[in-house]
Amino acid sequence: MNTPLDVPSPIDLQSQADATAWEQKAMTVRPWRIEFFECFATEIAKIQGPARVLELGSGPGFLAAHLLAALPNLSMVLLDFSKPMNDLARARLAPHLERVEFVERSFKDPDWFDSLNGFDFVVTNQAVHELRHKRYATTLHKQVRNVLSPNGRYLVSDHYAGEGGMSNTDLYMTVPEHREALALAGYQSISELKHKGGIVLNSAA
Repeated sequence: MNTPLDVPSPIDLQSQADATAWEQKAMTVRPWRIEFFECFATEIAKIQGPARVLELGSGPGFLAAHLLAALPNLSMVLLDFSKPMNDLARARLAPHLERVEFVERSFKDPDWFDSLNGFDFVVTNQAVHELRHKRYATTLHKQVRNVLSPNGRYLVSDHYAGEGGMSNTDLYMTVPEHREALALAGYQSISELKHKGGIVLNSAA
């Protein structure tokens, strides 16, 4: 049986021009992303006191900006492989930089989680599909368990395939496949927090 081919990306996220173009259109193409940001913030706020959060595929810092503004006791590590995206995030997060650490690393690398640990939450928003094939999702979800604290939670939001969602079933998982990938990765408690506009957000522990 042939291994399915990875799905090429339509943009080069190492290109400053492509990264800037993506930044400029992302919130207008899907304005309801802010509703997902609010869900992330609501879950993290359930911790009484300081919270340490790792964001995977942090891009230009949209989610981080929302969380840092909403949660003054929050500190974040932002992991992204794209220098242009990290540069855009640094500019956006200028008021909060004392609470932010940037890690320029790809979560496609097998050792991306080295030296990272003890996070109350790992969050990711519209980034899992950047693995470029859905067959890699369970491995990523397993790796995330290495960096979570014993009571930590994984908040993972991404596009889904199927009605109201995306058409590429190699790149995108269906809503049930999202849950299945988390279950196969060993998470015992999985709940759907939001489902709108072709995006689903799950919480796992």
